[in-house]
Amino acid sequence: MSYSPFISELIKKLDAKEGDTLSVRNGEREYVGTLMPHHEFSLEDIIILKLSNGYNIGIRISESSSVTLISKGAAKEKKPRPEQHSSGKTVSVLGTGGTIASYVDYRTGAVHPALSAGDLVAAVPEIKDICDVKAEVLFSIFSENMNVENWQTIAEEAADRINAGAEGCIIPHGTDTMGYTSAALAFMLGDLPKPVVLVGAQRSSDRPSSDAYTNLVSAARFIVNTDASEVFVLMHASSSDSSAAVHRGTKVRKMHTSRRDAFKSVNSPVVATVDFEGGIDFHADYRKKSSSKVCAQTEMETNVALLQYFPGMSPSVFSRILHESSGVVISGTGLGHVSSDMAEEIKSAVQGGTSVVMTSQCLYGRTNLNVYNTGRDLISAGVIPGEDMLPETAYVKLMWVLAQTSDADKISEMMRTNLRGEISDRRDISE
Repeated sequence: MSYSPFISELIKKLDAKEGDTLSVRNGEREYVGTLMPHHEFSLEDIIILKLSNGYNIGIRISESSSVTLISKGAAKEKKPRPEQHSSGKTVSVLGTGGTIASYVDYRTGAVHPALSAGDLVAAVPEIKDICDVKAEVLFSIFSENMNVENWQTIAEEAADRINAGAEGCIIPHGTDTMGYTSAALAFMLGDLPKPVVLVGAQRSSDRPSSDAYTNLVSAARFIVNTDASEVFVLMHASSSDSSAAVHRGTKVRKMHTSRRDAFKSVNSPVVATVDFEGGIDFHADYRKKSSSKVCAQTEMETNVALLQYFPGMSPSVFSRILHESSGVVISGTGLGHVSSDMAEEIKSAVQGGTSVVMTSQCLYGRTNLNVYNTGRDLISAGVIPGEDMLPETAYVKLMWVLAQTSDADKISEMMRTNLRGEISDRRDISE
């Protein structure tokens, strides 16, 4: 959205340009700051100033407002871009929305997915020195609105790009449900010949503390400069701008609401770290690139539920979910426990044909249903131990497995088999 005619004329009279310092007075309040670009999401009567503390503020301008030019910004010498040294490899960027592709509405303070994949890449010119980029938008939504159909679209489009010759795919994605999407892609895409790297940001792209830039550049470097080929999540390794951590897509969880290093690998070391200066260090085994094709298996059984057990959980309240779902993943206490009355209801559901998988809400460690009576009763009832899978990974995996087979023994076998790195062979002593 462009400026209103009134503001456009005002800025023209002031001969104000982006980068100039303005004073804006509305009544008794005065704001002094650097004039920032007016992006397409800004309302027509709002101008954006960057204050001396580094933060941006949106100010409504009316005919009663007083706007003064304080100083002109330093003239920037236009230097020709240095000769690019791209690897010549093509990386596909498939935009899905989220904070990484967002702007702030400075009228309300709300964040909206408004930046296209092309604009996002254009804001990171260094990425073109690393690879040739083909960017497009699949959809522009926040990750809480992601669903199975979105996962299937991402998987199919990523497979098409890789089979067409892309060295890998970067998926800009909202952070809140990134772990679900990365797990879904890991199972759908199988033995990938080229990597798929999901990246996000905890700060929107127009904020001074945004982590979008470094995460995107690091993902491009990782795809082009390594032989790793799985579904990964790449996010800041610490709160500072020093390095990014590369997590296996089935072992990663968002562990903080807002920190830039919110993502952690659970029951597994990070696969690699990417120094923001360009260095890459590996810390775990990984699948290597190949010249084969990828065949996306995107079928998913959507009639699956994820329940967290809590003290006093009423069997009658959850009976319908347990009996009418094709599959249920339960996040139990400790080694994988529920109360004895819930155990009886679960037993009845399993006998009725519902596949039930037990994980632990402790997250770290492995379920073990052999230690206590409740666990042994659940094993006798046919409950499938979730090993050390994250509850959300087990949930996505069960959806995928139930779409591949209806045989109870095969379902149990597949759920207990490490297919995409979701189950650790041994406990990580660093936990």
